[in-house]
Amino acid sequence: MNDDSDLPTGQHPDTDELPAIEFQSPGRFAVHNPLPLPAEPEAWEPAPFRLGEHAALERFSHPDTARAHALALLQQVRHSLCLYTPDLEPWLYHHSSVQEACTRFLLANPRNHLRILLRDSSRAVKEGHRLLNLARRVTSNLHIRKLHPDYPSEEAAFLLADDRGLLLRPKPEIPEGYALYNDPGRVRQRQEQFDQAWDQSITDPDLRSFLL
Repeated sequence: MNDDSDLPTGQHPDTDELPAIEFQSPGRFAVHNPLPLPAEPEAWEPAPFRLGEHAALERFSHPDTARAHALALLQQVRHSLCLYTPDLEPWLYHHSSVQEACTRFLLANPRNHLRILLRDSSRAVKEGHRLLNLARRVTSNLHIRKLHPDYPSEEAAFLLADDRGLLLRPKPEIPEGYALYNDPGRVRQRQEQFDQAWDQSITDPDLRSFLL
């Protein structure tokens, strides 16, 4: 007969060892780290010419040079800015430097105005565009219209800065053309072309619903 008198109170020989615990792994867990923030696009450098002063015609045949001339005009315009474009060309106008220049221009004076006349807004609406986002914020002096499909218009794309500056690309599908910084005569001709097309332009339902 076993003597249990020396064991602590409540302890018995048959309970000295605890039963084994069966462990089952719930499996692998995926760790979802936050996606890295997209890198800010590098700022563009404007062309080194002064609006209203530089008289020579500046030709270009490369996207970077076209961007430099466009930014120089956008940064120096003081009263009126007009864009005549097929689809708000992302390679030329969808950039933080362009958005910043247009924002400063529009906020500098309530009488400053930017008018954009385009053929097709579907790409800009679908993919997003910085100037459309700006139009949502600054609605009083930024206006976007669509060319009337029956209006006989030239295929060229151009930018007008006040009554002196012009950036013209005869064939919008290629980054080739010229920039003028002090040519009132040619700017006047293009301004008349723009104004006539603007008077016949229409409201784009897709663009209107996007901006509301």
